[in-house]
Amino acid sequence: MTTVYRSAEGAEAVRRRYDALLEDWPVPSETRTFETRLGDTFAVVSGPVGAPPVVALQGSGGTAAHWLPDIATLAGHLRVHAVDAPGEPGRTVEARPPLGSPAYAEWLDDVLDALGLPRAAFLGTSLGGWWALDYALRRPERVAALVLVNPSGIGRRRVAPLLGFAAYSLFGAWGRRRSLAMVAKGSPADPARRAIGEFTLATFEHFKPRLEPIPVFPVERLRELAMPVQAHFGAHDVLLDQRDAAAKLREARPDADVRLAEDAGHFLPGWAESTVKFLRGAGS
Repeated sequence: MTTVYRSAEGAEAVRRRYDALLEDWPVPSETRTFETRLGDTFAVVSGPVGAPPVVALQGSGGTAAHWLPDIATLAGHLRVHAVDAPGEPGRTVEARPPLGSPAYAEWLDDVLDALGLPRAAFLGTSLGGWWALDYALRRPERVAALVLVNPSGIGRRRVAPLLGFAAYSLFGAWGRRRSLAMVAKGSPADPARRAIGEFTLATFEHFKPRLEPIPVFPVERLRELAMPVQAHFGAHDVLLDQRDAAAKLREARPDADVRLAEDAGHFLPGWAESTVKFLRGAGS
């Protein structure tokens, strides 16, 4: 039974479009599907064999295809495992355990084991950043380094835009496009990002996003992060108060590489090159 889509036909439409995007993956890659305790999990693996391994996690409504604008930079020097998360669009099981439970950390245990990775760096954006943070706190021995790009779970969640999105949802395709424009404000309109934007619009025509509140990590918990940390925040993120997030992370980890882009929103460009340099330096 379909659980995260409004219909079986909608699910198939999203997957067809997803597969078409994966055909445009700009560097050599392989796709893998493997078993976990939640169910089948799908990943796209690219980058030099033997390079520092990185597990990349997208946010709500995202898939491995959402790394397309940056994968050539990342995979030039890193072995990137772009994993579709459970309960999201893509080709991973549609299960949605509660976010506060240990289920996602246990799932990531299985992901690392299936990929043959005793330890890896983690790269997470938006809700993917929350999953990466949660795993880093629960399994520090398996996380070599942590990179967060506009993560959920640190700064305050903004309520007013959510009310705006709810209102726009009443206006069909126009409303979805207007909501995406709010979120993407300040993001460059290069061809890859335009293609992902169109895919996102098509996805949310059929996909039912999570409505569960996202747990917030207090400063005391962030102090427990035991690995090198780099974080990128957009000051004009309409979804999250990322000024607050940057301040909290700097307080918790004064040694972390925390960057606040004053001219960027939730879809944050320009982070990939510094991330490669950071992860290579961290010896991930």
